[in-house]
This record gives sequence, C-alpha cells and structure tokens, in this order.
Amino acid sequence: MSFNYGYFEEDHLPKVGEIRLWRRIMRYVAPYWKWVAGAVLLASLITVASLALPYIIKISIDGYITNQELVSEERLHGLVRMAMIFISFVGLEFLAKFLQVVLLEWAGQWIMHNMRRQLFSHLIFLDLAFFNTNPVGKLVTRLTNDIQNMQEMFTSVIVTIFNDLIKLVGILTVLYWMNWRLALVMSALLPLVFGNVAWFSRLARNAFRRIRTQLAKINSYLQESLSGIAIIQLFLREKDTLNQFKELNEAYFLRAIYQIKIFGIFMPMIEMMNSVAIALIIWYGGGEVIRGNMSLGVLVAFIAYMRLFFQPMRELSQKYSIVQSAMASAERIFQLLDTKCTLPVVENPKRPQTVAGEIEFCNVTFGYEPDQPILKNFSLKVKPGETLAIVGATGSGKTTVINLLERLYDPDKGEILFAGQNLREFDLNWLRSRIGLVLQDIFLIPASIRENILLDHELDEATLQDIVYKAQLNELLSNLPDGLETKVGEGGMQLSAGQQQLLSFARVLARNCRILVLDEATSNVDTETETLIEKAIATTLAGRTSIVIAHRLSTIRRADRIIVMAGGEIVEQGNHAALMNNKGLYYQLQIMQNNECQEDKKSGVGWVEERNPTTEYGG
Repeated sequence: MSFNYGYFEEDHLPKVGEIRLWRRIMRYVAPYWKWVAGAVLLASLITVASLALPYIIKISIDGYITNQELVSEERLHGLVRMAMIFISFVGLEFLAKFLQVVLLEWAGQWIMHNMRRQLFSHLIFLDLAFFNTNPVGKLVTRLTNDIQNMQEMFTSVIVTIFNDLIKLVGILTVLYWMNWRLALVMSALLPLVFGNVAWFSRLARNAFRRIRTQLAKINSYLQESLSGIAIIQLFLREKDTLNQFKELNEAYFLRAIYQIKIFGIFMPMIEMMNSVAIALIIWYGGGEVIRGNMSLGVLVAFIAYMRLFFQPMRELSQKYSIVQSAMASAERIFQLLDTKCTLPVVENPKRPQTVAGEIEFCNVTFGYEPDQPILKNFSLKVKPGETLAIVGATGSGKTTVINLLERLYDPDKGEILFAGQNLREFDLNWLRSRIGLVLQDIFLIPASIRENILLDHELDEATLQDIVYKAQLNELLSNLPDGLETKVGEGGMQLSAGQQQLLSFARVLARNCRILVLDEATSNVDTETETLIEKAIATTLAGRTSIVIAHRLSTIRRADRIIVMAGGEIVEQGNHAALMNNKGLYYQLQIMQNNECQEDKKSGVGWVEERNPTTEYGG
C-alpha cells in the first residue's frame, strides 16, 4: 500500500464568495420554487401559531385567572374557551409543520437527484488524467457524503431558518408592543448572543471543512485497502495496513472532538444567556408587577416568549452547523463541477463516413508526469490492413502508444495522424467507436451475455449469432441453460479470464471497428482457451488494421511487422525471421522466454506448451 494512501485532498480550497456560492446553490432550487414558496407560506403560518400561544396564556391569566371583576362561572367558561383556542392553534401548527416537511423532503430529494446525476455525468466525461490524481474514495465521498450534506441543508435548513428568523422578529415585535421598557432590558443581551453566533460560525466552518477532508481520506484508503486485500494478506501487510488506518481514524477522531468542543462551549453559553434573560425578567418584570405597572399575565408571557426566543437561537446554531458542513461540501462539489477536460476540442470535429485504417505517429513525445517522458520522439506508421506487433520490457511505452491512439491523452510534442489527419480534428466519440480495444482485464456489466456483447448496440439475431460463432463463444453458450440470456458479473455467473477475452472479441466484432488493438489479450489463459482465442483473433484481425501487444512472443510470430521498444523508442523492427537473424533485443527476449518455458516444463509447474508458429493467426 502506498504510504500516502494514493490520496491528495485539498485542505484549503480556493476561497469562494458566500453570495456567489449561494447563488449557485439556488440554481438547483429554482425549478422547485413553487414547492419552496409553499413551505415558506407554511413557515409563516407556523410562526403565527407558535407566537399566539404565549399571548393566549397572557389573556387567560389577566382576563380570567386574576380578574376579580368576573364571577367564578364566567372565569371558568373563559378558561375553557381559551384552552380550546390554545389546542386549536397547537393543531394548526402541527398540520402546517407536517405539510412543510412533506414539501421540503419532496423538493430536497429531487434537488439532490438532479445534483448527483449532474455530478456523475460530469465525472464520467473527464479525462483519464484526472482519475490518475483523484482516487475513487475521494470521488465517492463527493457523490455520497457531500451530496447528503447538501440534501440535509435543503430539507431541514433553508426554509426553517427563514421560519426561525421570522419567529425572532415576531417575538421582538410582540415584546416591545406588550412592554417596551422590559423589552429594552432584554435587548441588552442581543449583542452577546449575536457575537457568540458569529464566533461559532467562524470556527464551525473550518472544523467541518477539516472533517470532510479527513473523511474523504478514510474513504479513499478503505477503497484502496479492500480492493487490494489479496495483496495485503499475501505479503503479510495486515498490521501495517491497520496501523495506517489507525492513524487516519485517529486524525478523524481528533477533528471530530474539536468540533464537539466548539459545540460544547457554544450551546451552554446560549443556555446561560437564556437563564440570564429569565432572571432579568423575574427581577425587573416582577418588580413592575409588584408596583402595579405591569400585569402578571404580561410577566408570564414575557418568560414564555423569551424561551421561544432562545429556542430558535439554539436551533439556528445547530442548523448553522449543518449549513457550514453543507457549504464546505458545496465548495468541493462545485470545484469538481468546474473541473474542465484538458483534451482540447475543435469547434467542428470531423466524423467522416469512411476512412482508411492508416495510423502514423510523428515525432511524438509524451509523459504522464512532467519532465518524465515515456515516449521520446516516437515515430511509427501502420498501413491499412497491416498487423503490427509491439514487444518490449515493462515500462518501455507499449501501452502508452495505445493510450495516445485512443486519445485518452494528447502528446506533449508531435502529432498522431489517422487517415492522414490529426486525431484532435476528429470527434472523440466517433474516433473511439472506430478503434476496437481488447484488454487483458475485461470489464463486465452485471447483465446478460447478450447485453455485454451489444452494450446498447442493435443487431439482428442472425448477425449476432454469426458474431458468437466467430468469437468462439458458441461452445460456451451451448453449455449454459439460458444461452445469451445468462446473467454474468455481480449476482450471476462468473466467467473465466479466457471466456471474458472471447466475449471482448465479440464486442469488437459487434461494432465492426476499422482498427483493432489487442493489449496482452492472450496472457493468463489456459492452453485450451488460448486455442479458442487464437481462432477468434484470426477472425477478428481479418481485413483490419491491427496492433498487437503481447508478452507471450509465440503469439506474434505471424504479424506483418514487429517493433521492439525500449526506453520509449523503437530499437528494432521487422518480421519474426528477420529479427531473429539480427540477434538483437528481440532475439534475446525469445531466448529468455524459451528458457523460462523449459524451466517451467522441467519443474512441471504452470508451463504451457509452445504452439506451432504456423497455427498463429490462422496460418
């Protein structure tokens, strides 16, 4: 496992203006403005209902409980009426809150659905170079945890913050209307309250950002560790892997504790201010009641309103933490959405109906890392219909040639021509649809064999059956009860490596690609399956411009031309016989491989009998 976990997370993102960030967030809300507006109206109704309750208590105390001018029966009837009105407002508040939650959840789910879909669709069209520096765990965090944080803000914060703000303004208005002197005394606490909130907001934003960063690191490390568990166990790296995870987990724990400490200070301070406010009401308001300047009902209502005042303050602090977490997530989501493809696209890309399969590399220099070129002034021309084989040691640049041909990357210097025109001039989807690629590792979707072959292409049944026959899949399908409809991948049948290779040849035939690329397509298969693969290769290569990369040199002897690469350059080229007569690097590779085969044969472990060269590629 890599010491730095293969992960590079931004501890400090570029500072984004709050207004600009909120403007982008609101773009996702705009399509559902009617639902949000309905929730806002319900918020106003909830506020009116909640503010009416303490005032009903005031009327009950002053109008009936302490009013000695009414007879007992009138007072009792009045209290019954006030109790019924009180219950009615409670029921109204309950109904309004229920409808508000339904509206917010519905809108929030749709907003997150659209945001997640947009983010994923943006990701899958980014260049391969982006994924080399952004591990899966980080991207999964963006699509799951960060999106979930945004959803929580949409469903439980945006409208309810509006609701709480209205409630605070309403409470202050009622307090000043009932007794402006006592309300003025209470207002002396407001600078302390808002100062506490401002302090908390500054610390909470940084705390949640650091938590998000560390959580993404944990996700990335877990993905890397679990996907490579076989290697970890094989090389007895369990303890080392566990220790590294402990370090990551410990860092996450410390950051979470820091955030809890902030809350641990902030929440008690809010409660303390609430207690101080009630004490001031009892001292000043109680004195006013004794002096006859204020009624008992007003005093009780003040205490109730003050409790209501600090309730949204507490909720605002909690919801503010949600907002801070969501804003930190929004920064990262929008930063990812702002990531652009590095491959330049011409304004009017070409999509010719027919082209010859001629390929040419002209003085191409390329490296995955700056100042570390893999290919150096690489020049190569492949004629239409020619079968070219590329051999060389690991790291010589064989697969890089294919990556450039597929335009997964652009060369740093030089150009690549397809049918005499620069690859950059072609539509990227058109270009890749003309190049059939068969890799050593085949990706299967959890669907039927038919769907894995067609991949959304449409072919008639007769053509599909012909492809199955040419790809040597007919024997496999005849042994399956459901034939082409057999499910493979997750939850279905698991194909062997050789069977997956045969299926990949069927994919290429289904697209009738003009150019075929085989990258280690015959490695790691048994002798019987290799025979089937060779027959499939012979069928697939027929009439196509083909590039074959192989470690097993016996599989390329019938190629029209063989190039030998070392250090990103071509050091030899010719057919098999000519290269063997030269007794250069190709000859040495052949001798080394033959010696390895003989050693394996003598030991009786994992050797594969070398095939007759005349049988290669249908010879």
